Amino acid sequence: MVEAKLHHLQHLVMILVENLDIFHLKSHNTINKAVKEPPYLFTFGEISSSLKKIICFLLISAGLLACTEKKNNSVRTKKNGISVPVKDPDFEKGMAFFSQKPDSAFIYFNKVVNRSKDSLLVAKSYNYMSVIQCSATDYFSAQESLMRSLKFLNERKKVDFDCLSSNYNELGTNTFLLKNYNQALNYFEKSLRFCTDVSYRLIIMNNQATVYQKMGNYKMAIHIYEDITKQSSKNSTEYARMLSNIARTRWLQNPKYDALPDLLKALTIRKNKDDDWGINTSYAHLSDYYAATKPDAALYYAQGMYKMTKKLNSPDDQIEALQKLIRLSPATATKKYFTVYQHLADSLQTARNAAKNQYVIIRYESEKNKADNLRLQKDNTEKKYQLIKRDSILLTASILFIAVSVFSIFWYQKRKKKMAIDAEHAIRDSQLKTSKRVHDVVANGLYRMMTEIENQNEFDKENVLDNIEDLYEKSRDISYEKPVVSNPDFQNTISELLSSFATDERKILIAGNTPELWSKVGANVKYEVEHILQELLVNMKKHSGASNVAVKFEDKDHHIHIHYIDNGVGMDQSTKFQNGLRNTGNRIDVIHGEITFDTTAEKGLKILISFPIS
Repeated sequence: MVEAKLHHLQHLVMILVENLDIFHLKSHNTINKAVKEPPYLFTFGEISSSLKKIICFLLISAGLLACTEKKNNSVRTKKNGISVPVKDPDFEKGMAFFSQKPDSAFIYFNKVVNRSKDSLLVAKSYNYMSVIQCSATDYFSAQESLMRSLKFLNERKKVDFDCLSSNYNELGTNTFLLKNYNQALNYFEKSLRFCTDVSYRLIIMNNQATVYQKMGNYKMAIHIYEDITKQSSKNSTEYARMLSNIARTRWLQNPKYDALPDLLKALTIRKNKDDDWGINTSYAHLSDYYAATKPDAALYYAQGMYKMTKKLNSPDDQIEALQKLIRLSPATATKKYFTVYQHLADSLQTARNAAKNQYVIIRYESEKNKADNLRLQKDNTEKKYQLIKRDSILLTASILFIAVSVFSIFWYQKRKKKMAIDAEHAIRDSQLKTSKRVHDVVANGLYRMMTEIENQNEFDKENVLDNIEDLYEKSRDISYEKPVVSNPDFQNTISELLSSFATDERKILIAGNTPELWSKVGANVKYEVEHILQELLVNMKKHSGASNVAVKFEDKDHHIHIHYIDNGVGMDQSTKFQNGLRNTGNRIDVIHGEITFDTTAEKGLKILISFPIS
């Protein structure tokens, strides 16, 4: 099945090369479903307009022929041979879906790159993924995939040459689409250096000529086209392609050059060969040639091109033909063509954007799930026992301290009977403050320390003892109100706090945490904000089961806004707040802020905290 698809691609590439003046590409894509048409063939046409369209699917697919295993009956034979095909089920499924369902193919290729130990197979999978991303016009992501592919290849191993050549050709194509022409030429030179296939070499050379043509270096472009003609077989199809390419380039170089005989000759050859794609290209070239001198003739060929693009089911070529018809048609017909053009262009763009986003999400989910399921045992049973013992002692000491504090408060109340009413309020406030500080300083501090220990790859006993000693010192002074000291590195404090709850299974994303933002906030407010965030993260770890948490800070309308989002179990509208969240509410009141819980989401939790800048 794979070999049949390769043969089909090879056939299309040969047609492609004929019709290209500048990378005239055609390819199948599942985006067509969203455009409400049968499988479209996307076209990269003229320099003036079609460079903005999706152009790379089949050209890069042709390159992948150089990066794919072949059997004895392969379309092209290699002089130096190739590696034995690897029977990888995910790779085979990706190949099976590649032409008709690239979104499904992308998923299977992504599985290969995440688990396969075969470096060449991983490189090929990244190569195919770049094709799919390029077909969705996501050129930067395609370049990223190609760069990853190169990391798995060795320029000294001949078995990797085919994939290296394909990668560099595709990088040249993507770079050309991003209008970095000099870099594109460098990539094509590297592609030629590793190319071992004669027919594929001609494709790369044609790409070079296209870049030179776009740069206005028509002399070099013509030189390369003529060189291709000398190396290519003398069948009429290739001859028509080169005839059309050279004639058009000479006309671009000199508008007075009479390119008509060669353009018409190429059209005649293509009609005799029933080469619809070639005919479509000839119509486009002839319409451009006549546009300035004979508008009626230009309109005739534009109409012919439009009919042919509808026959070929090529939305990109239809858009190009409609652009010509809008420019050349009488005013009465322009409105009709423009309406069709606008609907087709919008549908195509919407579909491609959807496909682009889909591939980004697939990659993101894959990276998120790359957790290491086999953890090494960091501590033996004795160390765990000692840790639990120390934690128990610390907890007991804290409870005793709280008990003594409560007893002292009641004793003081009894002694001050004359101030019973005032003392009752004072005791209540003292209890709340003590409870809040015990919860924030001891309980949450202890929980945060446990979280950090869980996330350490190596157990650092000295660091743990230092943290326990620091927590012990804080617990001794828990009933005293100490003045809050200004913290100039508060953004680092927040970053360390949030990062301490990150694990291999839980990602913490932070945005907007800058020194400039916190420079406007007072020391007391910073203190409250730190404990508010600590409480949210402790509750997240205990109850939500979230694997992704995002915290965003922004300065807007003289307020600091903190957006908290996770993908955990969420919160019911009927949830009753316990001590932790109740303390959080009290802290919000202290800084004159507001906290909003979004309980309407189907999954996860969204919280907005805002407070005025002091």
